[in-house]
Amino acid sequence: MAKQPRILAGQTAAITGAARGIGRATAAAFLRHGMRVAIGDLDRAAARRTAAELGPSAVALPLDVTDRDSFSAFLDGVEEQLGPLDVLVNNAGIMQVGRFIDEDDLTARRMIDINLHGVILGTKLALARMIPRDRGHIVNISSQAGKFGAPGGATYSATKHAVVGLTEAVRGELRLMDAHIDVSYVMPFVVNTELGSGLGQARGMSSLQPADVADAIVEALQLGTVDVWVPKSAKRQMTFGSLLPRRLSEGLARAIKADQVLAGADGSIRRGYELRAAHSEPGLEPAPERQRITQSAGD
Repeated sequence: MAKQPRILAGQTAAITGAARGIGRATAAAFLRHGMRVAIGDLDRAAARRTAAELGPSAVALPLDVTDRDSFSAFLDGVEEQLGPLDVLVNNAGIMQVGRFIDEDDLTARRMIDINLHGVILGTKLALARMIPRDRGHIVNISSQAGKFGAPGGATYSATKHAVVGLTEAVRGELRLMDAHIDVSYVMPFVVNTELGSGLGQARGMSSLQPADVADAIVEALQLGTVDVWVPKSAKRQMTFGSLLPRRLSEGLARAIKADQVLAGADGSIRRGYELRAAHSEPGLEPAPERQRITQSAGD
């Protein structure tokens, strides 16, 4: 018997990094389903523009996901303006590509702070509000790089692997606590956003639109899905690949150029995004080698 989709209308959702890209598309999808949405972003001006364009059920609030006080104030603002938190989407993240041996330490720390520590912090703070109410849903944005590991994005892949492990472990702890709170992780292929600009192409795999990921997140909320693959066909490919000997599976990846998606990125196209990402954590200054590493992304 098919599972009846949950009704989302009237719920309050908070989305991190929602001024653009997947976060913005998810906010728009939530609003279409009658939800109230908070747009959290480090770029306050962009967040305000996005909220104004999406309509009166969206509000913009400042957010630095690496700072506990900022994140707490964000969730306080969400509940003060929109009501008790029902959904948190930990979407904020950056991806700076290039060879691992060329990556400077500040770049690695920046990605870990935003992509992983931001998710850990948001999950803890959201659970502190959801557990007493015994309801809620947390959605963590990972990546297919979080399952396979992508050459040219070693640290990025590490953060996304960690998001998968974190979500699975937290889900297990909630089950042991008999808490009725859902947690999901979303693993998209390359998405046509600024973060995904200039990346290589794998044969037989098309880039996604942000709305594709947003629709998958809505479905996860409706059905309580834990591991969300976008597109869904990627899960079948992963299952098939896992049955092959490593030599064959790696040979197949090379044949379709899956190993070149990040390693073959065009640094000239990505330069604007990479420089903005280098300023995305206010506690860190861009490393002096940032320009060289950005250029090496196209090697």
